[in-house]
Amino acid sequence: MIEDFLGHGIFNSDGDQWLWQRKAASYEFSKRSLRNFVVDAVRFEVVERLLPLLERAARDGRTLDVQDVLERFAFDNICRVAFGEDPACLDVDDEGMSASQSAEFMRAFNDVQSAIVAVAVGLWRLKRLLNMEPERRLREALGTIHGYADRIVRERRERGTAGLACRDDFLSRFAASGEHSDASLRDVVTNFLLAGRDTTSSALTWFFWLVSTRPDVEDMILREIREVRASSSLQGPTRTTFSFNELRDMHYLHTAITESMRLYPPLAMDSQCCEQDDFLPDGTFVVPMMYSAYAMARLADVWGEDCEEFKPERWLGDDGAFRPESPFKYTVFHAGPRMCLGKEMAYIQMKGLCVTRP
Repeated sequence: MIEDFLGHGIFNSDGDQWLWQRKAASYEFSKRSLRNFVVDAVRFEVVERLLPLLERAARDGRTLDVQDVLERFAFDNICRVAFGEDPACLDVDDEGMSASQSAEFMRAFNDVQSAIVAVAVGLWRLKRLLNMEPERRLREALGTIHGYADRIVRERRERGTAGLACRDDFLSRFAASGEHSDASLRDVVTNFLLAGRDTTSSALTWFFWLVSTRPDVEDMILREIREVRASSSLQGPTRTTFSFNELRDMHYLHTAITESMRLYPPLAMDSQCCEQDDFLPDGTFVVPMMYSAYAMARLADVWGEDCEEFKPERWLGDDGAFRPESPFKYTVFHAGPRMCLGKEMAYIQMKGLCVTRP
């Protein structure tokens, strides 16, 4: 079932199939042009859609589900970055429903993930044979996702054949080499979307909740934003957005987001296994294992007696700059060869949303 959804993308492959995707993605993520493209995508989504949506809700006295709003924000943003498409999921009508037909693509993503969770513990083979729920819904949603992604891939191919300039989105960068099949490109962007949608929205939801309980942390974040704005010569002190370098210089905001994800990681549990039984040099037998980043964050012998406190200052060095921990201790972005490639991009998205104002 996972293969039906993710194909042979980076999350669902090993060996050479994984290696070429890892190398290619790592190379693209290191480019400043992609970072700037992400900053611009976040700026557009926040200024043109998210803030007006919040202002309308405040004016009308309407209650919003923040988790839902942030999911739609993250999906719009990741689609722009992944393949230059705009589902416009934050464009809503008077009843709060998305007015975009492309929002069906997002709903299909939700359906697939829900169906996979539901059938993981059930008789999914029999349900598939008999075309029963949730297998029927899974098949229909996969058709929507693959059809949408295949159309985008074809358009990128045609754009290259016509000699048009390569766009900045992730798919266009991969397609420009001409080395990969349409199916491979579809798998690349599907995996990329999965990685960047729920994780960002979940992290932001918990971040805003935690900050709302700590006015002192909110004051520190606002003070840092004002200081960065005042020290910049790019625009006047009333400007509403920030450059990549300015976002990078917001160390306290970085610590607050990092601390929030320590306590409430977007992926609370994960599992790892080796290809075959093995022994470490000290005689430890290696077995398939599962670990919980959520539980690890609450271990006093790992994070100290104050491990259950929301304490951004634990990430600050003596010079006031962000001080990272070992990825094997702070496992939110995993560690080793499969460490998350989109770590920096995730921080850009979250910090960009937090600091932008109307």
